[in-house]
Amino acid sequence: MLEQPPLGLYIHIPWCIRKCPYCDFNSHQANGAIQERDYITKLFDDFLYEYERLGDQTRELQSIFIGGGTPSLFSGESYKFLIQNIRQHISFSENIEITIEANPGAVDSEQFRSYIEAGINRLSIGAQSFNNKHLEKLGRIHSKEDTITAINIAKSVGFKNLNVDLMHGLPGQSVESAIEDLKIAVDNAPTHISWYQLTIEPNTYFYSYPPNLPEDIILHTIYERGIEVLESNGYSQYEVSAFAQKSKNSSHNCNYWNFGDYIGIGAGAHGKLTMPIDNKLVRSKKLKQPNNYMNKVQSEVTQLNEILIEERTVEFLMNALRLRRGFSRHLFEKRTGIEFGEISKKLTTLIENELIQIKNINGESFYSATRTGYRFLDTLLGEFL
Repeated sequence: MLEQPPLGLYIHIPWCIRKCPYCDFNSHQANGAIQERDYITKLFDDFLYEYERLGDQTRELQSIFIGGGTPSLFSGESYKFLIQNIRQHISFSENIEITIEANPGAVDSEQFRSYIEAGINRLSIGAQSFNNKHLEKLGRIHSKEDTITAINIAKSVGFKNLNVDLMHGLPGQSVESAIEDLKIAVDNAPTHISWYQLTIEPNTYFYSYPPNLPEDIILHTIYERGIEVLESNGYSQYEVSAFAQKSKNSSHNCNYWNFGDYIGIGAGAHGKLTMPIDNKLVRSKKLKQPNNYMNKVQSEVTQLNEILIEERTVEFLMNALRLRRGFSRHLFEKRTGIEFGEISKKLTTLIENELIQIKNINGESFYSATRTGYRFLDTLLGEFL
């Protein structure tokens, strides 16, 4: 039987200064003035539409994540207006995590301070690399120095929960260069590091004009040595690409990976809501083009699709198996509405093949990928298709 999981809110800002060649997110290069006020107003209208769909309007928001694009192109005043108006309609949990992504090349101390005043308490800085040559190849508009300055400013104005985004497996990147990036990140002491491998996605410049990426043996060495650097400096891996100091896991992302619910507002935003009474899981998707999103009525902006029973197992596992702790029988059944027996035989086979392991956590059995299974998650998930 389905149960209602925790609820988050994702807010998408679709504009950026320049589209990066690897980026497959819904981002659009800003040409001229951005319609900031009109877009913020539309975001609130979008929220009200989603709020009406909740069913149980007594639910609390556990987290808010403002992503993009480049959310730091918008002012703190705009976010303050939006957050305050949303709060008038839905309760915020006592320890709500509110994150904003920031580009190191487009921020200053006054702006960071205004984000704190708006109620934002977690900052994610898109460093991607601390090597200026690699940054240039990635099409980034900032430098290594800009990122370090942004980190220092963030700390000085009061951000105590700070993530740094880093990529590895970059064009022409050596093991030494990748590890140097990590060491610089660690030296700047963020509370959280997102460290993920560059992948070439369709509909990107890199897909049409592929760069020369490191060979598999180099990628494997980078990963193994990188894990050692992070863990020896107090960053525990709790997800494939997420490393945190004690108690600083991203609650918003953990909700995704535990197959929780989230409202999605903004151009191209996605959402997921659980309807226990109807035994339904429903995804929402918004129009991608900012002009279409802003100029159409809400019913035309939002596309709804049910996650069918036969799709739920893979949808759940492709998220939950990213977590080091994995998932419990109880979580699987309550988040999918499917009996655990439907997957137990396949899990037994994967355990025998040393791709899945069982761990006891507080007296409850959790199923998680082994070190080998973690490296081949796509292959592992293919067993459930």
